[in-house]
Amino acid sequence: MEVKIGVQHAPREIVLESAQTAEEVERAVSEALSGKAQLLSLVDDHGRKVLVPAERLAYVEIGEPTQRKVGFSAL
Repeated sequence: MEVKIGVQHAPREIVLESAQTAEEVERAVSEALSGKAQLLSLVDDHGRKVLVPAERLAYVEIGEPTQRKVGFSAL
């Protein structure tokens, strides 16, 4: 999954590729926003953990991973 996280008072968004399903990401976001968790905690494809304070979340966009082209070719 590709996850984009907007953080209040930050000029850029956090973008990560995660092996978690859309339902798992949505559950983590809803727990953070409902107050059950102080932090939004997600794990990316490389095993790194991303922690964002729940009160700083502006938005979370969940989508399919994008296919990136590698190399040189004529379009």
